[in-house]
Amino acid sequence: MPGSESFKIRTNNSNLFLRVSKGHFATGHSHTNYYIDVTTQKTRLSEAKAIAEELLSYYQNNTIVDTILCLDGTEVIGTCLAELLTTEDFVNMNAHRTIYIVTPEHTSGSQLIFRDNNVHMIENKHVLILAASVTTGYTAESAIEAVQYYLGSVVGVSAIFALLDTCKGIDVKSVFKINDIKDYTSYNSHECPMCKDGVKIDALVNGYGYSKL
Repeated sequence: MPGSESFKIRTNNSNLFLRVSKGHFATGHSHTNYYIDVTTQKTRLSEAKAIAEELLSYYQNNTIVDTILCLDGTEVIGTCLAELLTTEDFVNMNAHRTIYIVTPEHTSGSQLIFRDNNVHMIENKHVLILAASVTTGYTAESAIEAVQYYLGSVVGVSAIFALLDTCKGIDVKSVFKINDIKDYTSYNSHECPMCKDGVKIDALVNGYGYSKL
């Protein structure tokens, strides 16, 4: 991992942890002092299941979910969550229901769109937005606006890690929160104190990972 210091934030579940690296990182929207690596949570089944099991409690008893909109490559987690939400093993509002797993398409202007053959998965549906992280809220806001534009109803925003409690009036639920990384900070790229102090950027980061500089 990039940065000067890397470590894991562990829980009682051996498959549930967060890999973080401290340093100076640039995203498309901000500069941060931590990089959160969720690569294996998005790709390794045991870790994806652990994330889904933690998120389940927020939605199983009081939220109808027709569609899970997966951002940042979270389709494996989304599939695990959909399976848990529709299981017959316990009473919940989604038992016996089919849940769509869908990803948006990004235009060159970073807008989110859905092709005509996918619109029926959003229109008049209860949509749960799933992201790897919600820090600035920029990506989550774009997803909320896209769902609403296509006449869907956003019933929640969920993430592996989040700094925000709400986004455009929608509750944000996450497995890991700011209390887990208390000195996490995010700055507008033009106002970054690390840049002003001449601290070199360790890596460029986005939903796909990082590229060291």
